[in-house]
Amino acid sequence: MEQRYPNVPELVTSARALTRRHPKLGRLRHVGTSRAGRPLHLLSVGTAARSVLVVAGAHANEPTGGSTVLHLARRALHEPALRTGTAWHFLLCADPDGAALHRTPAPRSLLDYHRAFFRPAGPEQPEWSPSVLPPDRLPPETRTLTRVIDELRPYLQVSLHGTELGGSWVQLTRNIPGLSEPFGKSAAQRNIPVETGASDAAGWPAAGPGVHVLPSPSTGAAFPSLPDDARLSTWYHAHRHGGLTAVVEVPMWASDLVDDTTPHPAPTAELHRLARRLRADTRAVADVLGEVLPRLPDEEDPLLRAARWALDLSPGLAADWTRQPPAGTTRAHLHSVDAFGRRLPLRAAAMLLRVLDAAGDRAAPRLERLVTRWCQDFADHFRARWIPVEHQVAHQASTVLAAAQRARATV
Repeated sequence: MEQRYPNVPELVTSARALTRRHPKLGRLRHVGTSRAGRPLHLLSVGTAARSVLVVAGAHANEPTGGSTVLHLARRALHEPALRTGTAWHFLLCADPDGAALHRTPAPRSLLDYHRAFFRPAGPEQPEWSPSVLPPDRLPPETRTLTRVIDELRPYLQVSLHGTELGGSWVQLTRNIPGLSEPFGKSAAQRNIPVETGASDAAGWPAAGPGVHVLPSPSTGAAFPSLPDDARLSTWYHAHRHGGLTAVVEVPMWASDLVDDTTPHPAPTAELHRLARRLRADTRAVADVLGEVLPRLPDEEDPLLRAARWALDLSPGLAADWTRQPPAGTTRAHLHSVDAFGRRLPLRAAAMLLRVLDAAGDRAAPRLERLVTRWCQDFADHFRARWIPVEHQVAHQASTVLAAAQRARATV
């Protein structure tokens, strides 16, 4: 497999070619339109009454899912057993506008990845916008996704996600018994670490290493300052029809630090150190933003909105980290928190740098030095190693198939 990620037009072209070769089994539909007028496409394979919906591209900076849906679609077309009792539906990209702004098809390093980085502000993210916006202000991408869920009534929705550096993990809105074993085996076969303490799933009970289940409503949020709530997201929409959602995360670069399950000897001191660094890094980017903002021609630039959103999250998150950590906090969890704390200001700086480069602003070289140094420090500290694209895809696809098989027996 080529070590690059297809863009949305390439995904659509490949999906269209599949349906031409298999006209009795495959169908490609235009199911919605983005804010900027780009089409959203659904590729369907099979005609069984029970459905699995696989969503790619919900986050523009997480590109593996596009390759994974094509891989799964080809398998569903060529393996009749996969179509027995199950129809497969693939939303090729939930956010084509975001994908058009994140332009890193073949990154060779974390710096390559961040030079053309984009991840929209929370209200513009299709899956998470219901957490932060009232129903009458939801973006068309979100309305398209929920409409597709209501039409298909899938017993399982799988949302394909990823991270630039770390390990693989799964989040479930309801438990799928037995999933942790095939998930762990698949990761081991591809030399992908299992992220046992993922900060994204902090406070979620574990159903096995790297497999996390949505906690009960009475459970307090691990990071109260963050605005997202899975029960308000499109992940939870499948529950209206008796289904559930699995979120499958896979890294582009691996770090073996994120699967260390030994207890950290001094978690409180470490979290305070990470909070101090997050505050300092955020100030460094915010100082540049404050200087250049009067000179920028378009304060509504999506890159600028996204950078400001990331910076605004940081103070509350740093405060969350200074609370008493739970007993038994592992090294893996604190490494995941460390990575999260590096990501937020780095992403904000990378997106702001794109704005400054486009404007020819004199502060761009200073910010570029910051982005370059942070990328190198990130890679060096976590001993980053590239995971071949075919291994990223194979692991994500294998986990989807295992989840579909086991969920079908329990839902």
